[in-house]
Amino acid sequence: MSMNRRQFGAVAAAFGLASCTGVSTTSGPSGASGLAADLRPARNAGYDKWVADFRERVARQGFSQDLLSRAFRGTGYLPGVVKRDRNQTEFSRTLEDYLSIAVSDERVSKGRAAYARHRATLDAIERRYGVEAHVVAAVWGLESYYGERRGNVPVISSTSTLAYDGRRGALFEKQLIAALKILRNGDIAPQNMTGSWAGAMGHTQFIPTSYLSFAVDFTGDGRRDIWSDDPSDALASTAAYLSRNGWQKGVKWGAENGPGAPSGSVIQPQPGGPQFVTTANFRALKRYNNSDSYAIGVGHLSDRIAGGGPLRASFPPDRYGLRKADRIALQKGLTANGFDIGTADGVIGPKTREAISAYQRRQGLAATGDPSLELLRRLS
Repeated sequence: MSMNRRQFGAVAAAFGLASCTGVSTTSGPSGASGLAADLRPARNAGYDKWVADFRERVARQGFSQDLLSRAFRGTGYLPGVVKRDRNQTEFSRTLEDYLSIAVSDERVSKGRAAYARHRATLDAIERRYGVEAHVVAAVWGLESYYGERRGNVPVISSTSTLAYDGRRGALFEKQLIAALKILRNGDIAPQNMTGSWAGAMGHTQFIPTSYLSFAVDFTGDGRRDIWSDDPSDALASTAAYLSRNGWQKGVKWGAENGPGAPSGSVIQPQPGGPQFVTTANFRALKRYNNSDSYAIGVGHLSDRIAGGGPLRASFPPDRYGLRKADRIALQKGLTANGFDIGTADGVIGPKTREAISAYQRRQGLAATGDPSLELLRRLS
């Protein structure tokens, strides 16, 4: 395999968490409808020349002209892909913020429902690959919100755009070539090969090279279909990936440090926050996405799906002196005053900051967009 998900890192997973990747906010299920304007093909002479040159090169590697014509039909340069690639590198969140979204009450409840709905399939996958059903379900939940957000950007367009005009051209050319191999194998039609803006595909967001190495035909229909509304092949492919990357059946990923925790290495990703004991299976999860926050997110979500409770230890106040309950109260106060913050989850993201600025302007205050105890007092 040219590259695995660990190397792909922050590029593969959208969620607005950048360096804490893995929780998807890709837009909608598969299909080209509903794409943002900047994710539709735009004229670009340089890109067109690059594609022509690329097609000549890969034709010499054995790709037929018929395949290349079908693969590139209707595709093109996507300016929004380049914009997203260049704007995502510096942003990071605390573990508390990450878990507030990754293991939200809604994601837990949807996970338990999805687990119950697909229990027979997940159990069969566990028996074959030795990866616990609730762990596979948790990866599904973080990667595509249980299939609701698989991404609808054409993979040939996204990978060719980034191969031509991205910060990692050679990396994405490998992904583009891998995508062509998938099409040549007949697993999916070109018009149905969609994914995130960075080319991660299907229910559990496999990049093309990982697909070639790990995807499986669990349903036995002759195709490794991770894009279908039926998640069986995608979930089995995730289990196969983890199994081949060291997952040990019957061993917990880890746990919050304290009574009942397994033996292993102790980490504290956020100073002053909870400590976690991690095992070899934690490291297997990091092979899927090389981030402590991601692995803790999958592990904790899997525990919650299986009926476990929330973390016991609390996180410290943020740099503004606010705890999560304070931030939620502040967000609810903004909402009550007519400012849209989205979901009151205690995460101070761009939408909340915009609402704070608007409120501050209305009150004749400096529009900093920063939360504060004083602002919370005004809104209470």
